[in-house]
Amino acid sequence: MKTAVASATLCLVVLMATAFPLERKGASASGGAAKEKRVHAAWDDVNVIAHGLLQLGQGLKEHVDKTKVQMRDIFSKLKVFNRTVSELGRESQRLRAEGEALKARAQGLEEREGQLLNVTAELREKAEEVQQERRTMAERVGRLEERVDSMLQGHAARQGVHAGAKNHSDMHVIQLMLETQSRRIDDLMERIRLQQEKLDKQNVRIRTLQSQIQQTRQRPPWLSSTAGPTQGAEQHDSPVDMAADCHQLFLRGETTSGVYTIQPADSEPFSVFCEMTADGGWTVVQRRQDGSVDFDQLWSAYESGFGSLSGEFWLGLENIHAITKDGGYILDIKLSDWADDSASIQLPFQLGGKETKYLLLMQDAGPFSTLESSLGLDVASGLPFSTRDQDNDRKVDINCAKHLSGGWWFSNCGHSNLNGRYFQSPPPKQRHQRKQGIFWKTWRGRYYPLKSSSMMIAPAAIIKS
Repeated sequence: MKTAVASATLCLVVLMATAFPLERKGASASGGAAKEKRVHAAWDDVNVIAHGLLQLGQGLKEHVDKTKVQMRDIFSKLKVFNRTVSELGRESQRLRAEGEALKARAQGLEEREGQLLNVTAELREKAEEVQQERRTMAERVGRLEERVDSMLQGHAARQGVHAGAKNHSDMHVIQLMLETQSRRIDDLMERIRLQQEKLDKQNVRIRTLQSQIQQTRQRPPWLSSTAGPTQGAEQHDSPVDMAADCHQLFLRGETTSGVYTIQPADSEPFSVFCEMTADGGWTVVQRRQDGSVDFDQLWSAYESGFGSLSGEFWLGLENIHAITKDGGYILDIKLSDWADDSASIQLPFQLGGKETKYLLLMQDAGPFSTLESSLGLDVASGLPFSTRDQDNDRKVDINCAKHLSGGWWFSNCGHSNLNGRYFQSPPPKQRHQRKQGIFWKTWRGRYYPLKSSSMMIAPAAIIKS
């Protein structure tokens, strides 16, 4: 810009110099007139040139201003580019760290697989030893039976009371030996059965670990995701075939309580809260603990589920039916009062589908105990689910869900309701309000609002393992 202005100024000086030549002394008058004309012509040229230079300077200024704007844009884009490059560098480091973590995890899984294989081999060796001992016992029993037979045959040929008494004593000793051997054989058979069950569980866990290791090896690091019981609502990495319930997850090696994803047969995957115990995995279907969720919901909400798996929730009738539709499940109900006393009830049950209004049926429960009777005696023949917009209870003239609160398997309006309103202690004084709370009549009474309740389900085999 400075160079262009200097050039224009120099041109202007040159033109002005040529327009005013120095006069020679003694010039004629005619020369003065011609000079005057040249001066006027030069001034016109100077004005034109000056005007052009002004326009040129204005254009150069605009060009410079435009160039500055473009430079600022370029600098801004460079800053953005630098930030992007920095972020890409950090992302690359993070992915590299994740890859190393996954590699370490795969190595840990391989080590665990090796340990499990060693344990399985040891168990198989023990089972073979027990079977060999069983065969040995069987041979010894066979020899004892032969000896008894020979003694019985010899007894028929012998004479005298003394010989008979002696043989009788020998037979009694042999009989005791046989009983002892029989008990030992029974104990060995029980040990073999327990060892076989352990072997089956170990085999399931080994297959699951092998599947997880194979998936980890096949997936590139940038597609891998960390997992575990939820930070909020997360889940563990699922194997190729998702578990149908929490107990299957337990058999596959999961031992930490938390939120997981399951997929029962003929159902879409959905999230559940698993309560992992020493004996197996329980799928939680209801939890009340602080009143943070309103359980006075309509039929559609109870059918699909509501609440938060990390707090209070109802899993959903359709999801519960999907898990238990093949039968053979246990319902575990846990209650607590405001004195921190607790009670637990376990009942074999079956839940019908939508066409039966999700009929709750207790199977082979035997005579009802005091706690169990709060479901009503009608539960032996089946109780449909009721809400205030679908009255399916056994009460003819009253909608129990509307008269009380929430949805439940109502026999009549007075036995139990674990989905009622949550009342903090102390309960309301008005009777019509107290009966809308969470209650289990045969434990703390119809009008005692419970502090917490939970309902969990698991295969019946969990209480036999």
